[in-house]
Amino acid sequence: MALTREQMAQRVARELKDGYYVNLGIGIPTLVANYVPADMDVMLQSENGLLGMGEFPTESTIDADMINAGKQTVTARRGASIFDSAQSFAMIRGGHVDLTVLGAFEVDVHGNIASWMIPGKLVKGMGGAMDLVAGADNIIVTMTHASKDGESKLLPQCSLPLTGAGCIRKVLTDLAYLEIEDGAFILRETAPGVSVEEIIEKTAGKLIVPDDVKEMTF
Repeated sequence: MALTREQMAQRVARELKDGYYVNLGIGIPTLVANYVPADMDVMLQSENGLLGMGEFPTESTIDADMINAGKQTVTARRGASIFDSAQSFAMIRGGHVDLTVLGAFEVDVHGNIASWMIPGKLVKGMGGAMDLVAGADNIIVTMTHASKDGESKLLPQCSLPLTGAGCIRKVLTDLAYLEIEDGAFILRETAPGVSVEEIIEKTAGKLIVPDDVKEMTF
């Protein structure tokens, strides 16, 4: 069975390490803030100028002026800092973010990512994604494995305008966790109840299936 958005965020949260500075993109990545382990010190960064995002607010803690880059209301954890977006992008461009989690429309076997434009459709635009993929070595893409029409998003080559080239090494979809190496997707984990055959069917790009593929647990 395909992962829910919350399960995808939980799985990404397992990639966090103590002391990490982490940027969460718009969409599914923002949910990761709700699953940071209680015993782990992680600073979440938003490119609009907040370092130290906390969980999403409740009705009693909401502050309409405290927002992330996607204009969602957020909380600030103890020790948080607020600064202008120029300083925030200096952090990103200077390589000071340890992990970046982004959504995408397409990813291909060469590590290219398309996440900002679909010709003829209104989308939010580039935002900080171009800077994030250029300034980070450790990036996880989270997205559905296929479109609503059943078309694979894991491709031999991206068909949409690129956000970045050769920068993606890890992809978590609602069906699987994969790594990109040597011009191929390598299947590392399957979602609970999802067969390898289904993943093969829905992956358009070259896919390698090792003998030791694991099933995710929650």
